[in-house]
Amino acid sequence: MTRMNYISTRGGGKAVDFQTAVLTGLARDGGLFLPVSIPDVRAELPAWAGLDYGALALEVMRRFADLPADDLRAIIGSSYATFRHPEVTPVVSVNGVHILELFHGPTLAFKDVALQFLGRVFEYYLAHSVRRLNILAATSGDTGSAAIAGVRGRFGLRIFVLYPLGRISPAQERQMTTVPDTNVFCLAVQGSFDDCQRIVKAIFQDLPFRDRYELGAVNSINWARLLAQIVYYFYGAFRVMARTGARTVRIAVPTGNFGDIFAGYLAARMGLPVSRLILATNENDILSRFFNTGVYRSGKVQATLSPSMDIQVASNFERYLYYRVGNNPREVCRLMETFVQSGELRMEGVSDVGADQFIAAGTCATADALATIREFYKQHEYLLDPHSAVGVNVGRRFLSRDEPMIALATAHPAKFADAIRQATGRDIARHPALDALANLPQRRTVLPAETDAVRDFIRKHIP
Repeated sequence: MTRMNYISTRGGGKAVDFQTAVLTGLARDGGLFLPVSIPDVRAELPAWAGLDYGALALEVMRRFADLPADDLRAIIGSSYATFRHPEVTPVVSVNGVHILELFHGPTLAFKDVALQFLGRVFEYYLAHSVRRLNILAATSGDTGSAAIAGVRGRFGLRIFVLYPLGRISPAQERQMTTVPDTNVFCLAVQGSFDDCQRIVKAIFQDLPFRDRYELGAVNSINWARLLAQIVYYFYGAFRVMARTGARTVRIAVPTGNFGDIFAGYLAARMGLPVSRLILATNENDILSRFFNTGVYRSGKVQATLSPSMDIQVASNFERYLYYRVGNNPREVCRLMETFVQSGELRMEGVSDVGADQFIAAGTCATADALATIREFYKQHEYLLDPHSAVGVNVGRRFLSRDEPMIALATAHPAKFADAIRQATGRDIARHPALDALANLPQRRTVLPAETDAVRDFIRKHIP
């Protein structure tokens, strides 16, 4: 059993163990947890290449999680037994791109890979203590339903999910609001996802309130989310390298909050042979602008057909920033404070300002995403959801003759039926799991985009 400790990106407090990092979510100084070191697993890669998903997950996760091996194996096994595909995250090759399908879990989105695992880890720790955990989460669409699916009805857990009213797809909303379990609370906030994220962060920084109501996090600020996501980078790369004979790969990732691509960044730092990560954004392009100019500047959120990426403040960017400034928490604090005050952050004094040699970036407009969906369906009878189409569209700008391109498919197209209808002219994006929700009663509470309103709701619903 490996013992890995975790530190805050902002340098406050002592290092903590895996259990504390997971149950706490956000460090008490407002920073994000990172492992004190990143294990080098290059020597293990030949042995790992042929493992099935569960066995590979055990090998990756045991480097970071100090759980007994049998317990960790059982948690992994039950987490991925809920997936509809025996490979968990299979790879499909379409038109020169290897699509890593991450949407075979209970809620048809990549968030299931992490949140089925995290819900069981929460329950495992709570079963061995007298503590209860009240989870507070913000979602731009998929995190909420995946988090609810991971914790609904589970011992010692309640969950409060904030989502932007009218800014997620109807299917995404129904997946959350039709859940009848009494430990689930859906809060429709009259604002943007950034408002939801701001409220959650403000409440977590209210330490007396956070302690009194035993709050925990499932957003990608929680280290265990990233840990679970690292696994499918290894799995997808191994499958594609075996299929093509290539020794390195490129990976395109649609992203809004920088969590998914940061998991790939960590996999590469561990030794996975990825030559380049391709960061893909929609019109909310704060991240692609940073990686092309060195300037991280927030703007107004634009509503698009890929709503899970409609974000202007990427919470996981701080983790990347920590490594970018040489593991210097004081510099992280300075830069983040500058961003809070001015809405802008510049990487002055850091070499290679503008472009990270490992991360390439591009933006895909809605019209281009629709065109990509249309092309793949008409020419190859393969449906991409609008987020995955953004990743494929940008990824193809960085194709290499010698290195296969893997593109992450982050959601099932049925979750975005309106976008598919716009792209193809046909109502063809369906899934039985979503059809079954159509006529179920919904439960939600509409709240203003105010921290006090959410705080008051939590007070009223926790004895």
